[in-house]
Amino acid sequence: MAARGLLSGMGCLFEMPAALGLVSRPYSTSQTFAEVLRLPKTQLTKLVFPLQELQRHLLPESRPVLHLKTFDPSLEDIARAESFFTATTRNRIEYLSSAEHLDHAPDLLRPEVCFIGRSNVGKSSLIKALFSLAPEVEVRISKKPGHTKKMNFFKVGKHFTLVDMPGYGYRAPEDFVNMVETYLKERKNLMRTFLLVDSVVGIQKADNIAIEMCEEFALPYVMVLTKIDKSSKGHLLKQVLQIQKFVATKTQGCFPQLFPVRNQEQMNIISLNYKDIINYSKYVRSWKVVT
Repeated sequence: MAARGLLSGMGCLFEMPAALGLVSRPYSTSQTFAEVLRLPKTQLTKLVFPLQELQRHLLPESRPVLHLKTFDPSLEDIARAESFFTATTRNRIEYLSSAEHLDHAPDLLRPEVCFIGRSNVGKSSLIKALFSLAPEVEVRISKKPGHTKKMNFFKVGKHFTLVDMPGYGYRAPEDFVNMVETYLKERKNLMRTFLLVDSVVGIQKADNIAIEMCEEFALPYVMVLTKIDKSSKGHLLKQVLQIQKFVATKTQGCFPQLFPVRNQEQMNIISLNYKDIINYSKYVRSWKVVT
């Protein structure tokens, strides 16, 4: 679990609590993650699995409408994912290059994941949080919308490449549509797209354009709800249920489970481990042919 302010040192081994339905295989974790694991169960669940916290506010007969079991993930999944983002001599994490057009993008063989979203949705902040265990990697963040003007490529060890895409909507680059559409359509090693949605305002018209591109190109993608700490529980629950209904009825390539992140503790997204990224992408790319 990479969050802003995490210490880069590796902590002790931990065992998964049986009460949480987790396996007992130990994984090496950062010091901050080890501290989180020592929290009381209620606090741990609230911090790591915020949707479960929302579920208790539903009436008993309506609780099945909040789908939480598609992919939790477990603490073991989070620990495994954290190891991908921990910089070591054998796991180099670094900025590679930037490009305004796909022709200028680095020619890489490893799998690729990209992050897209409206301007000021919190995309660069989330990516910076993911790289908090590699402090030498610089991810620029600005309070002004439209700060990212190019596609920025980052190497995550031997596992995959992470791409930070320009934000769409307000102050987007003039050639944003051509840049992003070409990348999504033609990038052969793109395995998953993380589409960030502001949980305060929900899916906007500009988000629908990005969703339509992912669906048209049969891309596997995930909706990430940002800024969940900026809404009341009631408003957030309403947004989550509306977006879940949208995913279930209006999409075919979207991963069924939503991934919420806080503004200050942006962490859950890295819990999608590498194998899940590859396996789910194969499934989604096949539905276009079948249908």
